[in-house]
Amino acid sequence: MKPQKKENLSPTNLVLSLKQNDSLLQFENKTDEEVWSAFDKGNELAFNYIYRIHVKSMFRYGSQITCDTGLIQDCVQNIFIQLRDKRGSLSTVQNIKGYLFKSLQREIIRKLKKDSKLGKDGLDQNDNYFPITLSHESVLIHRERDEECRQKIKKALTELTTRQRQAILLLYEEGLSYREIADTMEFSEVKSARKIIYRGLATLKDILQK
Repeated sequence: MKPQKKENLSPTNLVLSLKQNDSLLQFENKTDEEVWSAFDKGNELAFNYIYRIHVKSMFRYGSQITCDTGLIQDCVQNIFIQLRDKRGSLSTVQNIKGYLFKSLQREIIRKLKKDSKLGKDGLDQNDNYFPITLSHESVLIHRERDEECRQKIKKALTELTTRQRQAILLLYEEGLSYREIADTMEFSEVKSARKIIYRGLATLKDILQK
């Protein structure tokens, strides 16, 4: 039996790993409002926790707005830089994920407008959006473990409008409420979020039945 290869951690990586573990232990049981308040007061572990927990889902959400991965990475980085600069004067946030998604959407749209890549619907004119990557725990496929079925659902999702895919992603993959989705996608009413999701699911059902 071969001995397990030990991970070679440099001093920098070791310190980073310890900080990440500390941030998880300190904040994993706290509310978003408590975590955000600690960050606003200058707690570096709170910042590390927010970044570590939300950066992947931010990239996934940004990928539903534009297929330009470089632009998404720049926008995510800009948001966290801006947040650090504004520490001490940030407003109260009750849902960090929704706040970050909304900020990311605005930042991406601002960049697209600057580069004249924005279509009439407020999204990237390039139609090659990333398909939603569904987890095995997703409500949409929780009862269907068959790989062929999952692939059919993923393909059907690509045939929805971008806004429908965004809303469904926020509801089923990110766990946001209808009110939080409305706020993130900047709808004036909660019923608009419900309507776009219901229509998206109805379309998805029709596609799958075919």
